[in-house]
Amino acid sequence: MSENVIFCYSASGNCLDIAKNIARELGDTDIIMMRKEPVKTDVTGAATVGFVFPCYAGGLPGDVEKFVSEVTFSPNAYRYGVVSFAGYPGVGMAKVHEMVHLNYWTGISHQCSAIWLFPHMLQIPPVGPEKAEERSIKLAKYAAANVKLRRKLDGKPFAPAVNKLESKAWPMLSAKKAEKMQVMDACIGCGQCEKICPKGNIQIVDHRPHFGNDCIGCLSCLQYCPKKAINMGGITMKRERYHNPNVTAQELMQDIIHID
Repeated sequence: MSENVIFCYSASGNCLDIAKNIARELGDTDIIMMRKEPVKTDVTGAATVGFVFPCYAGGLPGDVEKFVSEVTFSPNAYRYGVVSFAGYPGVGMAKVHEMVHLNYWTGISHQCSAIWLFPHMLQIPPVGPEKAEERSIKLAKYAAANVKLRRKLDGKPFAPAVNKLESKAWPMLSAKKAEKMQVMDACIGCGQCEKICPKGNIQIVDHRPHFGNDCIGCLSCLQYCPKKAINMGGITMKRERYHNPNVTAQELMQDIIHID
């Protein structure tokens, strides 16, 4: 067991990049991915336990709430959370806090990955990808410094009522948007989308991806498609793709990433 553990959900790669930047500052860190059922949930040997995740429609993505609820750790472990968001942090941090009682929490604004909704550069404050990445690295180092100092915050994370309603409506909206998933002629049948899907919702049949009914709208398949051949309706055909430049599709597929 490493001294430090970070449970991370990432689709565009932004959160994994943040987790890696924190881990580099802390040293001896296991990043346990939460895109699917984590391979390890008992981390009672870790001195610090972090949770890094994005804001999805005001709440938590995928099955993250379930995964976090299954984590066991030492009562003496220092616990913290980092949420990545384009416009607002939402209620995800408050939900995580209810389950694990965080000592410290913070947020980092980054590029928007829900390009069916907004262009990726529409974020608060509005900056381009390079500047957003520079700020993300700086804030990840700041978060890591606070973890090293074992900083403790009073109270609890803010949970706006409007975001609670938004997050409740998300599964239905996500299912509706998933019905618009389509594959263009540029597809080469490489199978990366099938491998990267955290829900096993994509199958390659006759060298073409076919989408099931269990899409959570992470858009990893769309953002990481090497031929930009996957779209979610016509709007994404007109918008630039985005994924974090420091994170590969292969990294997102890993179960645990160790950083010394």
